Amino acid sequence: MKTLVLIPVLLFAVLFAAGCGSDEEIGIGPVKKVTLGAFDKSLSEKGRTIFDQKCVACHKFDSKLVGPPLKGVTQRRKPEWIMNMILNPEQMTKEDVAAKQLFGQYLTQMTFQNVSEDDARSILEYFRLVDSN
Repeated sequence: MKTLVLIPVLLFAVLFAAGCGSDEEIGIGPVKKVTLGAFDKSLSEKGRTIFDQKCVACHKFDSKLVGPPLKGVTQRRKPEWIMNMILNPEQMTKEDVAAKQLFGQYLTQMTFQNVSEDDARSILEYFRLVDSN
């Protein structure tokens, strides 16, 4: 009888602990909170420069290249998720549900492009500009 009571308790504990590792909406990585304010044009220009140097080989906005099209990404994903995908693509692809689905669909591992958190924030601001048009 004690075993019948213990099994559901253990199952709940395992499921609860498994869910505590990450927040699926923000992804897995160093970025836990992003506060977006008014659009920052200079930050966006820096982001476009970085995007043009490091991202255009695999991404377009309106169509698939190697990776998924990026138009509308700021409406589909939280800012933290976008930045964590830029900063931590390998772990995201292994552990984040949405990133795993993208990997399954596009069959290509996004590579880390040696960007800082500030660079990732600039790229996010550029995505905001693109998505506002």
